[in-house]
Amino acid sequence: MEGALLQLSSSPSTSSSKLNHRFCLPSSLLNHHSYFLLKPKINTSTSSPFSLKCSLRGSTLALDKVEASVIGITDNSSSSFPKVDKAGRFCSPRAARELALSIIYASCLEGLDPIRLFEKRMNERREAGYEFDNNKLLEYNHMSFGGPPVVVQTNEEANELLKNIQLESAIEEEVLAAPPKLVYSRLILRFTRKLLVAVRDRWDSHVPAINKVIPPSWQNEPGGKILELSILHLAMSEITMLDTRHQIVINEAVDLAKRFCDGAAPRIINGCLRSFYRDLELEASNKRV
Repeated sequence: MEGALLQLSSSPSTSSSKLNHRFCLPSSLLNHHSYFLLKPKINTSTSSPFSLKCSLRGSTLALDKVEASVIGITDNSSSSFPKVDKAGRFCSPRAARELALSIIYASCLEGLDPIRLFEKRMNERREAGYEFDNNKLLEYNHMSFGGPPVVVQTNEEANELLKNIQLESAIEEEVLAAPPKLVYSRLILRFTRKLLVAVRDRWDSHVPAINKVIPPSWQNEPGGKILELSILHLAMSEITMLDTRHQIVINEAVDLAKRFCDGAAPRIINGCLRSFYRDLELEASNKRV
């Protein structure tokens, strides 16, 4: 199968630097226009006419006050953070990380600098007559995770469950495809850009750190782990460049893995990031001695 080495450009004026993670994908994927939407995995199967297994969805959203200070937002009333601001746009750092992950993922697939790709999305013109319903943002669920199988007893229950999942997926697709300025607050877009700059600037230095902590199966077939590796780059860069508390970053990375990845990815990413942070602390301790 014809493949292409995924690249991440360091700047517009220089040639693209090849990733040390050798992501080989069919060229047809690299020709996809603009960007890729991240969509949660939904696994459904039927074991009998009256049985359906599907993913459970959860809904909670919290933010540590320390994390809020990273993007210049303070919340003196409680540790919970609103989903949208007064203008009806996303104002949660979870939304920034989700947007940043989608940009990093697309930049790997297309071999583009993530900042250039982000700015391209920011500057895209809306089609004539395009309108976005901000009420969709209230229906969107950043904490929508796959869960244990659910068994229903009737076809009616199964159809209702599938209908709800399809509705949620349609809302997710519409929100993620909308122009960012209509969906995210200015502070969140600013935070997203900070995350992407950190990822780009620390990419090469984090590649050996990632190779050190990931399991051999991920090293042998990284083309199937683009999302997982992107989450690791995003989290490591936020810890080292933005000084967000590592507990918050790790929890957020695990939630992103639960939302967009399969299998044991959340557990593995949790272990990888904890090992990475222990190494950082050990290195800092040795420098102080």
